[in-house]
Amino acid sequence: MATSSRSTSGTKLPDHVVLRAAVAAYLGRYRGQTRLHAESDLRVFLRWCARQDLDALAAERADIERCVRWLQDDGCYQPSTVSRRLSVVVVFCRVCVIDRILPHSPADYVRRPRVPAESPTLGLGHLQFEALITTARLSNNINDFALVALLGLLGLRIFEACGLNTSDLGEEHGHRVLRVRGKGGKVVLVPLPPAVARAVDQAVDERESGPILRNTLGRRLDRHAATRRLKQLAAGAGIRIPRMHPHMLRHTFVTTMLDAGVSLRDVQIAARHADPRTTMRYDRARRNLDRHPNYILAAYMASGT
Repeated sequence: MATSSRSTSGTKLPDHVVLRAAVAAYLGRYRGQTRLHAESDLRVFLRWCARQDLDALAAERADIERCVRWLQDDGCYQPSTVSRRLSVVVVFCRVCVIDRILPHSPADYVRRPRVPAESPTLGLGHLQFEALITTARLSNNINDFALVALLGLLGLRIFEACGLNTSDLGEEHGHRVLRVRGKGGKVVLVPLPPAVARAVDQAVDERESGPILRNTLGRRLDRHAATRRLKQLAAGAGIRIPRMHPHMLRHTFVTTMLDAGVSLRDVQIAARHADPRTTMRYDRARRNLDRHPNYILAAYMASGT
């Protein structure tokens, strides 16, 4: 498709200048972590176009279809990841149409991968979660207990937990609360149960400023260091999981609340899911394993096994 590379003087601008302006216009719609994630996903598409020696603003529907196929076959990404990255490309193209950089969007009719109703991520079981909490509480690193508590008992996303500062601690109506900056820069007040408050106080260690979670150098803990700490804690707790990562604790937060009898609506509010179907995906994955026919067959044949 032809691009309308224009400037106020009527002189045609180079393609890379137009592309840079288009990307800036698209990212300008977002802020905070949402902007960073959108930029990261869009960069995947732009790099693929560069490797194909293709101008991203000249891409046709078939080209975007090929990019999706590459993500699925060569990248081996989960359908939810592919769908999210395709959504970023779709919105980017629509913004280009709004800004009259493209005459029409080539991504509108690209086939989306089917995202399963169940979440592919599995949370920890109740006993595993207890073992992880105990290991973190007994750890010599004062940040470990707070990290596990913030992710698993408050359900924070990893960027939310790592971005917390001591100034985010406060009180509201007799409750200790934590001011959390979530997706899209939204700020919410999350109450601190006593166990989580103790973990946070231990990590803060009477400091009046700076990040709540710190690394061994005393600097702000990032998601990569947090993932390494969780892997070490899981190994110390005897939890055998091929790929331990921070989101697994957020998943555990949801499934453990459901196991405790909390209503799906209340869990959705606690997890700050905009769509209840997101919470239901976690619930389906949990129930599918709990009620798997394999357990029924094994119990039926127990006398012979």
